[in-house]
Amino acid sequence: MVCREKPSNAWTDFRCPIDVGVLSIVGLVAALVGDGWWDVVSWLTLTVPVLLYVYFLMRRKRVRPG
Repeated sequence: MVCREKPSNAWTDFRCPIDVGVLSIVGLVAALVGDGWWDVVSWLTLTVPVLLYVYFLMRRKRVRPG
C-alpha cells in the first residue's frame, strides 16, 4: 500500500500558526480594551499558545543516547 500525502500549499502550512497569532492579537487587544468579560477573553485567548507549547513539548519523542 502506498501512502499518499496531500499536496502542501501555503494555506495548509500556515493555517495553525495564523490562528494562534490571531488569538494572541485578540487576547492582547481584549486586555487593553476593558475590564470584566474582556479580562476573561484575554486570559482564555492568551492561555491557548501556552497550552499548545506544553502539549507539543510533552508529545515530542525523546531520543535516548546509545
